[in-house]
Amino acid sequence: MAEEFNTEGMLDIYLFENQQLLEQLQEIVLEQKDAECFDEDSINEIFRTMHTIKGSSGIMMFDNITAVSHKLEDIFYYLRESHPENVPHVELVEHVLDVEDFISNEMEKIQAGDLPDGDSSEIIAQLDKFLKKIKKGTAKGGKEPIAENVHEEPTQFYIAPVATSASHFYKIYMHFHEGTEMANIHAYKTVYALKEIAEDLLYFPEDIISDESSAEVILQDGFRMLLQAQCTEEEIHNIINVGYDVEKVDIFECKAEEFLQGFDFGDHSAEIDLESSVEDIEARTQSDDVKETEEEKKPEKPKIAPGDFVIKSREPGKQKKLAKDKGKSEKASFISVNLSKMDQLMDLIGELVISESVVLQNPDLKVPGLNLTNFNKAAAQLSKISTDLQNVIMSMRMVPLTNTFQKMNRIVFDVSRKLGKEVEFEMIGEQTEVDKNIIEHISDPLMHIVRNSVDHGIESKEERIESGKSEKGKVILSAKTEAGKVWISVEDDGKGLDRDKILAKAKAQGLLDESKPEESYTDKEVYQFITLPGFSTNDQVTEYSGRGVGMDVVIQNIQSIGGTLDIESTPGYGSVMSLKIPLTLAIINGIVMETGNSSFVMETGVIKQFVSVNEDMMIHEPNGEEYVMIRGECFPVIRLGERYGLKNYERTVEKGIMMILEVEEKKICLFVDKLVGEQEIVVKPIPSYIKKVKGLSGCTQLGDGSIALILDPGGMVD
Repeated sequence: MAEEFNTEGMLDIYLFENQQLLEQLQEIVLEQKDAECFDEDSINEIFRTMHTIKGSSGIMMFDNITAVSHKLEDIFYYLRESHPENVPHVELVEHVLDVEDFISNEMEKIQAGDLPDGDSSEIIAQLDKFLKKIKKGTAKGGKEPIAENVHEEPTQFYIAPVATSASHFYKIYMHFHEGTEMANIHAYKTVYALKEIAEDLLYFPEDIISDESSAEVILQDGFRMLLQAQCTEEEIHNIINVGYDVEKVDIFECKAEEFLQGFDFGDHSAEIDLESSVEDIEARTQSDDVKETEEEKKPEKPKIAPGDFVIKSREPGKQKKLAKDKGKSEKASFISVNLSKMDQLMDLIGELVISESVVLQNPDLKVPGLNLTNFNKAAAQLSKISTDLQNVIMSMRMVPLTNTFQKMNRIVFDVSRKLGKEVEFEMIGEQTEVDKNIIEHISDPLMHIVRNSVDHGIESKEERIESGKSEKGKVILSAKTEAGKVWISVEDDGKGLDRDKILAKAKAQGLLDESKPEESYTDKEVYQFITLPGFSTNDQVTEYSGRGVGMDVVIQNIQSIGGTLDIESTPGYGSVMSLKIPLTLAIINGIVMETGNSSFVMETGVIKQFVSVNEDMMIHEPNGEEYVMIRGECFPVIRLGERYGLKNYERTVEKGIMMILEVEEKKICLFVDKLVGEQEIVVKPIPSYIKKVKGLSGCTQLGDGSIALILDPGGMVD
């Protein structure tokens, strides 16, 4: 019977699970977009996905999502049952992706607190037209059209039992994976799905919606159902099967008498021969009950309830046995946590690191004569625990780039189709893990770069044939980690960047230095012009390019997280655009230094060496530039105090220290007054007016409570 329930507690799990299903759906479709047709496993998987989304959306009363998913389910139901030939594969791929887009957009509305009010009539009409087309093709030479996949509105779940000669009776035992959240809702979705074929349906626990504690019972003992329907066991398995939430499904056909007994099946032996039929087992049990033996005086055996059975491993020479499971299930291994709580926890860890520095660097500890042996031991233990805690929290925030890369796969497919280009997309290293916040910052830049590779880079089919290339272009998206950084590169085998065209465009826009000859610009310097606002090499404005926006957004987003963009290109052979970004934004290892009365921090990864120099090693140019010769190599020198106009900074090189920095194959020497030491640095944002100062990326609080500015190595080198 129908149960009244509140959907608010189900909304989060609905959004989470359907998002996972849509991502899996898109991955399946994009993997087989270039095939001749979907294979049988993919058809079944897509059918089950849409069936699940339809069921959960029906429960949540999102009618437009239910209708769209049901119509696409109709198509794959027909493909699965009728096996038609000559199905337009690319058109089918586009229809599936259109449905995925529609449902994703509606879910975004739901997540934002709005109603999912999108008009589904047009997309349903297109799906209906496609279904009629493939049915028409089947009628000409394929199998006979099968019965419609009819969907009824969820008016009630208990249907009055009207058994016929075609009716079958089943006992169904479902077991969910440990850690499955809201197992009662998963069970309710199963009831909803079986309702379409059920003549009669009973389940235990009964109050799976109104009683939240039923979720624990289901996880512990399983979910039990009694089903009367005119269907086969295989058809039931097609509706409920093992998946990401269901660990095992056992379906046993029984007699009507057993079905009417409900969930009380009487006394049975603890072990039952699984190879024998239900009738044989029942006959043996009844004959044992009528025997008058001494065993009647023994304590009564406990009743065996549905869901108490597990399959024992088959031993050599013995049949499989159905035995009572006495083991206890383990506690949940995974839980879902709101990202905002993770951010709050990360902030608290940052404050803990700062407080630790305040304690360990307290001036009171520097009083002569203090015995700090025990304190130092405790401090070392505290530092170890603090570091371990940071590592654990950081690892919790790390997520693979798989979903981000799959979005790029979708972009390549859409753009190439609209531009009439054939493009092969390859992903390498998509399992590379990056901080969640980093992924949010690089999604848009990556989208622009991939789109440009297809639009600007890959030539048309005719141009590729004329230049002796294969008809199909190729875009490779790869990721790897190296020295605390993640490298993400987008490579294409297109026409590459035209140096002369870029220089001419830059000259026309007044971007060139008049005192510098054009031929003195390196290729990398020329290619960097395309990242400036308003700069575009496309003569015509299209849907994807020509407006001069995109690459400047890429640079802004990448620089905001301390990353850099490197561009390499070979005319006629293609281009490679590489992002170099930090693995995480929260806590870094840095060197604390002082210049004048101010403190600064530089990330340890870019510092190659500390060098003490004397005046004889310095070279002073008439225009004020300075260089230093170190072991026969000349480095440009930046005096930190002079660069930022600080007071009382050290001017004598013998009394200060030189730091050799290396960023993107560029090396400079940074001159500071003195080094304080290495320290874990908690990165904090700085006011917007300070961000305008080149070479600064953030700030942090030191152990003595003072504020230090974090230097941006990329801004120092440029």
